Amino acid sequence: MVSAHFAELSEASDLCGKPFIEINHVDMKPEKNNLSIHGVLPPMITPFTEHGDVDYDAFEHNMERWNAAPLSGYLVLGSNSETPLLTPEEKLRLIRTTVETAKEGRIILAGTGLESTRETIFLTNKAAAVGVHAALVLTPAFYKDQMTDRVMIRHFTEVAENSQIPILIYNVPKFTGITISATAAKELGQHPNIIGMKDSSGSLPQLTSYLSVVPADFNLIVGTAALWYPALTLGIRAGILALANCAPEECVAVQKYVDAANHAAARELYLKLLPLNAAITATYGIAGLKYACSANGCDGGFVRPPLLPLTDTDKRAIDAILKSTPCVKF
Repeated sequence: MVSAHFAELSEASDLCGKPFIEINHVDMKPEKNNLSIHGVLPPMITPFTEHGDVDYDAFEHNMERWNAAPLSGYLVLGSNSETPLLTPEEKLRLIRTTVETAKEGRIILAGTGLESTRETIFLTNKAAAVGVHAALVLTPAFYKDQMTDRVMIRHFTEVAENSQIPILIYNVPKFTGITISATAAKELGQHPNIIGMKDSSGSLPQLTSYLSVVPADFNLIVGTAALWYPALTLGIRAGILALANCAPEECVAVQKYVDAANHAAARELYLKLLPLNAAITATYGIAGLKYACSANGCDGGFVRPPLLPLTDTDKRAIDAILKSTPCVKF
């Protein structure tokens, strides 16, 4: 017997033109995956119409804008995608659209973490079936008090051993109230099908605690532009940054300067980007991010309730920040 959510996903798979494939406890012994992630990936926004429907035409328009930027890949169904507000059908269509419209050679990640291990495996393999390269798996968090190291290690191990693509752990305590411990990260980092982690804690000490225990080929990815330059100086090779939705060239330029050992230029640009990053994350949230995207060649669309649109005062504040933010051209 499958859950109602599974039934929805089954129906959604038919709508997306793929046969229903249920994979539970796959008998596989995965070999070490060599997928290496370097560079900047945006956790892509999901534009909605004024009536609350996903605006797929606007999403494809945004893909064209991002394809023209020097990004390394994309994350579909991240936190900034308003993923908790999407239906199973919408999730699968957004994944498929990303795969179909992404520039050749770019890495495609999909956020597939759900509260149950079983449903996470199911959605991960649905994403694999349409061509996603790896899955970003959010920590389960509803039963927060029971989410011990033992539970997390078992959950991510089960997902990794039953997924047809490699997985990355998604640590975002701001939204989940859960922080993956360095002890758990060390053990999970040894699994051949767990190839990395996105750390969105916003804490440099937390990031360095992971860096000190994971293997050298583990894709430890910083999840906030607030730490982008410091993370790069520590040897981090990739960032999944909300800021890259609206300022992709600028985020890439910081890394290019570091790679060229031009730390003065990297630090200067990084510091100038911080006010915009704060505005589109902590201060004004996804509505602010979408507004900034619309000001820079994308179609941000509307947010989906219960999120609220910006006020005119909010928009003027973001406009002022945008005017003082440097523009980088490649």
